[in-house]
Amino acid sequence: MIQYALKCCDGHSFDSWFQSAEAYEKLAKAGMVSCVECGSSQVEKAIMTPRVRPARSAVSAIVSEQQEAAPVVEMPAPQKPGLLSQPASELEKAVTELRKQVETNSDYVGENFAEEARAMHVGDAPSRSIYGEAKIEEAKALIEEGVPVAPLPFRPNRKTN
Repeated sequence: MIQYALKCCDGHSFDSWFQSAEAYEKLAKAGMVSCVECGSSQVEKAIMTPRVRPARSAVSAIVSEQQEAAPVVEMPAPQKPGLLSQPASELEKAVTELRKQVETNSDYVGENFAEEARAMHVGDAPSRSIYGEAKIEEAKALIEEGVPVAPLPFRPNRKTN
């Protein structure tokens, strides 16, 4: 997994994880990477600072050597992270609320999403709200066929019997 700092054409900055650098390039070329704030697919990698963390023994050795030559500069205390079980930002709260609405008012069809959506579109299945999972190729085919679909900004919870 690799994390990239990304920036859209409107200047919104956000981070996202990808399976590999090649996976990011493939998704970006297909227009599947979009801004979390405005939805723009004109996204590019932003400048990132490396996350290098020296060992404690190395840090104390550097500090002790510097104490003789220069005063020690105290680093600010790290901020306490929030609970991971609670949304941190307004955007996360909105996505959490959207997830609740989708899961409450729609039927989960899992990996059969493309077949179900297509069957409802042509009238072979009763019309209803559904959500599930589809491969990129399947989603593109549905759009080309005129089936009204939209990507969700979250992964569905896999439901099992």
